[in-house]
Amino acid sequence: MHRTLIVARMDLADAEGVAQVFADSDSTELPHLVGVSRRTLFAFHNLYFHLVEAEQDIAPNLYKARSHPLYNEINTRLGQFISPFDPDWREPKDAMAVPFYSWTPEQGPQTSTPRSANLGGAR
Repeated sequence: MHRTLIVARMDLADAEGVAQVFADSDSTELPHLVGVSRRTLFAFHNLYFHLVEAEQDIAPNLYKARSHPLYNEINTRLGQFISPFDPDWREPKDAMAVPFYSWTPEQGPQTSTPRSANLGGAR
């Protein structure tokens, strides 16, 4: 299972609107095109966390989908509610959190050093 965590800013009052945008989008072919098998949205204070689970890394398919009208529609609708965490945001990878520790009973602890370019101001 591959997981991607997207971090942005959101007013908590907009959570219902954001959920509706995804409910509408998830009823289309877009999740299948990207390879999404599960999506979970979280809010914490004024932060938005979007956990995408898939059988493999979604990044290549996400970049392909950026030219699809369904992607453009969801992106435009989300723009009403979601703003980048990092003001230098240019593309989806700029909003993706970088894992540095995971654990499973089968594999035990797995660690890595996050690349500083993905850590928003820690350059």
